[in-house]
Amino acid sequence: MSEIGEGLRRAAEVMDRVRADCVWSQQMTHEKLVPYLTEEAAEVIEAVESGSAAELREELGDLLWQVLFHSAVSDEFTIDDVAGDLADKMTRRHPHVFAGETAETSDRVLELWNAAKADEKRERTSVLDGIPAGMPALARAQKVLGKGEKVGAGLEFAEEILAAEALEAAGEEELLPASEEELGEALLALVALARVRGWDAERALRGRTRDVAEEIRAAE
Repeated sequence: MSEIGEGLRRAAEVMDRVRADCVWSQQMTHEKLVPYLTEEAAEVIEAVESGSAAELREELGDLLWQVLFHSAVSDEFTIDDVAGDLADKMTRRHPHVFAGETAETSDRVLELWNAAKADEKRERTSVLDGIPAGMPALARAQKVLGKGEKVGAGLEFAEEILAAEALEAAGEEELLPASEEELGEALLALVALARVRGWDAERALRGRTRDVAEEIRAAE
């Protein structure tokens, strides 16, 4: 069982004290805290990629502080409400653990998860609902394409990739990155090209992703 004890309680008490006695903290709102939340989440990712357990431990603490901060700012809920709602949600979304369903494969786990999520979000009318508009362009593009596959939309990219792979197999020039490292090099090269030509790479990808999103909604 995960260890939960004095440390978590102390963190909540420290937040209560800071909100009570720190003028800067008292002036914070959910909106004003957003940049800090974005930064801390990015630092968690960096710590994961660094492979340092000490750095990850520290950055997870900073991210937890943001959760505590938002909960302290709110007049509508507490950190205990947040934790309780999370426990309820995770219980619903793991029926193979808590409700007698069976899941022998990861695919089945995801199927049960998505079914529970769809039941919770019945007001949603599109597979794209719930994808934050503020996500970084690259992460959002990956998410939109993944959702599009479920309704058979946005597949022209897959067709282009298959065509390129066929050319490579026929002995033509290598057209596609062969590893994640090469993919990174290709992406960076495209960003460099955008910079030289005065283009905004982030805006360009956001715009093309919007086009694909419209195709997906039309297909639905």
